[in-house]
Amino acid sequence: MPIKDIRSNVLDKYAFPVQAISSDTTTSGAIIDTADFDGGGMFTLLCSAYTDGTYTPLIQESDDSGMSGATAVADANLIGTEAGAALSAVTASGANLNSIGFFGTKRYVRLQIVSASTSSGATVGATFTGSPEIVPSASLSA
Repeated sequence: MPIKDIRSNVLDKYAFPVQAISSDTTTSGAIIDTADFDGGGMFTLLCSAYTDGTYTPLIQESDDSGMSGATAVADANLIGTEAGAALSAVTASGANLNSIGFFGTKRYVRLQIVSASTSSGATVGATFTGSPEIVPSASLSA
């Protein structure tokens, strides 16, 4: 039986709005400011209405709020692999969710979805979950 408050210890944000992708392209999600996170972050990808293609996450980081000069988060700073978090026919027939974690060296991050072998596509989306540095005191009492 749960006795701790997880809701006050994590913050969820939309990272990639749910959308249909039906061509081979790179689609960018929201820019997320990680200034108030010290525990890294995680992207959870979801897939529905899958017909074909592979949708691979790419996590970028930058010190610029507009993502100028963005670079891919180094593989050594990923928890899991981008290939392992890719959405594909295997995902669509199973849990429909994959995740990849990271700890970055820059303030801003953005998830991109790189789609390949796509003709009719799938509906793809993602959330960001992070651990904020400051949590409400009520969450510490349990």
